[in-house]
Order: sequence, then structure tokens, then C-alpha cells
Amino acid sequence: MMREGNIFIVSGPSGGGKTTLVERVLQDLNDLRFSVSCTTRKPRAGEVNGKDYIFVTENEFKKMIDEDKFAEYANVHGHMYGTPLAELESAAKSGVDLLLDIDVQGARQIRQRFSRGVYCFVLPSSFELLRARLLERGSENRGEIEKRLSEAGKEIEDIDNYDYIIINDELDRALESLVSVIISARCRKEKSIGIIKKGYSSK
Repeated sequence: MMREGNIFIVSGPSGGGKTTLVERVLQDLNDLRFSVSCTTRKPRAGEVNGKDYIFVTENEFKKMIDEDKFAEYANVHGHMYGTPLAELESAAKSGVDLLLDIDVQGARQIRQRFSRGVYCFVLPSSFELLRARLLERGSENRGEIEKRLSEAGKEIEDIDNYDYIIINDELDRALESLVSVIISARCRKEKSIGIIKKGYSSK
């Protein structure tokens, strides 16, 4: 009997180091698959279509919504993002653990649509650190940074709906925390009890 795959949802404010943390955990746990989201925004330097995101036009994205091809979708900072439904269904059936890097809007939709899921919220320990990281990133002007900080405050209001909080002040410690969450979830009784009952049933 094959166990059902886990869905790990990682959210957090822009500039909180979520993407870097996700990249590191995927390097450390090679049996974990990354769910590639669709987006209408333009690729950033170094991003690869189909690996980092699936880049689509607004019309293509709207068509996918009409055809119910998303497990979740949301408008984030003026661009559309969505998680393909087929990938989640395929991973669950094949016992593959899937990692989703999505915002709080998307996480709410996943929670409503799927009964399973492990929800992790990633952020630094203060607004000051978050502001410093956004400034260091250098991809937004000060007005955009203040807007993202304001949005971060709203996102943090959703933190009670998450199972785990990963404080990302030091990347290696945050990575250790996230890996521990994943290993713990894989050891849950309900994930393996069917296999054990079958393996130890009387002949």
C-alpha cells in the first residue's frame, strides 16, 4: 500500500528569504518535489521557464481559470500566480511529497480544497530586518518597499492559520527547522498506519 504524498505549503512576506530557503531544502531533500507555479509576470534575471515558474500571458492564465486548472490562484503585487491542480493530484496519488511556495491567499484556497497539508510561515524576527533585506535586494524603490512592508503586516495577520513558524534570521538554522518539520510530518501515524497494518496482518 502506497502512502499518500504530503503537501508542504511555505508562505511568508516578500523579502523574508522564503525563496532561498525553499531552494536550499530542495537541495538537501532530493525526494521532495517543487510545485512550479504559473505566473503572468515577466521573468527575472536568471529565472528559467518551467523550472522557477511557468510564464504565461494574462489570456492564457484566464483560460486556465475558466477550465478549473488551478488548485489555487491569486493576484500578488499586480501579477497573477497559480498552482496547477493536476500536479497536486498526481503527487498525492504517486506518494510524492510536494513543496509549494505560495502567498497567504493561495494557502487559504489550498486549505479549503485539500484536507491534508503542512503549513509553514517564514519570516525574519522583525520589520527592521525585513526592510533591510528588501533594501539589500535592490529590485524595488523605496515606495515599493514601503508598500511591501505594509502588505507584510497584513500577511502576518494570517499567521495563526499556519502549523509552524520558521524564523529566518540565519539561513542555516531556518533550514534545519524546515527540514525537521518535513521529517516529522513524514513520520505521522496516519501516513504509514495502512502500510503497517497490511505488513503485520495475520495470514
